[in-house]
Amino acid sequence: MAYARRLDRDQAMDIVQEAFLRLWRAWEAGETILSPRAWLLRVARNLAEDTAKSAFHRNGTSPVDWLYGIAGRSPMPVQQLERAETLAQIRQLLADLPTDDRDILTLRYALDYDTNQIAELLGIQVTAVHMRLSRARKRLADRLAEQGVTSLP
Repeated sequence: MAYARRLDRDQAMDIVQEAFLRLWRAWEAGETILSPRAWLLRVARNLAEDTAKSAFHRNGTSPVDWLYGIAGRSPMPVQQLERAETLAQIRQLLADLPTDDRDILTLRYALDYDTNQIAELLGIQVTAVHMRLSRARKRLADRLAEQGVTSLP
């Protein structure tokens, strides 16, 4: 009967097992069942109909491979590690740069000051800030290239 309702051998077996489990639990609870065969058929029929109505059995599930196409918001662990290593190299190379270069790069990129704020703080012209930043970035880029760093995080 379960197979006739669902036309799926595995689902029919699940329904039959569940029906027998419920019969066993009913007997354990002390229920009196006068006709176990009729009781099992009624429970199996109800389970088959419930299974047919279930959204899980109607729609099924997507294979796990489908989830691989969903991009996460955070970078992959390998990318995080590469970024951390590159930033450590940059910090090391910054420490080796002349003080003027290190100070102007720190003000601009670590503290996020704009060129007007840097010019006011250092008491120089804005055009001088642009020139110093350009030269400091060039020296840092050359040292990074020597270390084999081709792209920044």
